[in-house]
Amino acid sequence: MNYIKCLAIDDEPLALQQLSSYVQKTPYLQLVGACQSALEAKEIMQKEWIDAIFIDINMPDLNGMEFVKQMDRPPMVVFTTAYSEYALEGFKVDAVDYLLKPFGLQDFLRAAQKVRHRYELENPAIQSNPNEEAVGIDADAMYLKSDYKTVRINISDIRYVEGMSEYLKIYLEGEKKPLIVLLSMKRLEERLPSNTFMRIHRSYIINLKKIREVNKNRVVLGEDAYLPIGDLYKETFNDYLTSKFVGK
Repeated sequence: MNYIKCLAIDDEPLALQQLSSYVQKTPYLQLVGACQSALEAKEIMQKEWIDAIFIDINMPDLNGMEFVKQMDRPPMVVFTTAYSEYALEGFKVDAVDYLLKPFGLQDFLRAAQKVRHRYELENPAIQSNPNEEAVGIDADAMYLKSDYKTVRINISDIRYVEGMSEYLKIYLEGEKKPLIVLLSMKRLEERLPSNTFMRIHRSYIINLKKIREVNKNRVVLGEDAYLPIGDLYKETFNDYLTSKFVGK
């Protein structure tokens, strides 16, 4: 699994904490370090390869802009600052994006997507690997980022998946609470085996092996799961049922 290795750099502790948490909540980013100065970041970059930095411009000793200009081959850069007048200068040094403080998670995710897009353009071999983000070493298991951890789950344990905007709730066999991950339905659907999992609604993917009954326009997976079948998915689902039906 290939993560984009990142540094979060900001001299303000609260801003750095927020920036770091956003990186950690983004499935395809890996936070290598949280630095309160460009000099601290420089030390890390001399020892370890870094793909991208999220860096504040206004910092003492060495500001973010000058830090980037000093590098012969800088990583991908997203500048963060409270001063909009730096935007043009940021793009002159080929910054991927520019975040104006205060920014929220959605703003950060848009910038992170631009970082990911450039990363894939510069690393086509990684982009062509369909399993790079969600599926790890085991063919029957999946690795997902949830909160601040990377969690391994058995694919066969997935009962169903519920989509909620940018987040997914993954309901697992034997677990009372769902696993919440920052990932799109489409992205996860591409990685689940199509012979076992099917999307039955814009908000639901089910494990076909967990079906207990089909009642009108609902699929019953258990006493706690009565899931609707969307009109756009009804024909495909009915074709599946027909192929498995025994008797008249």
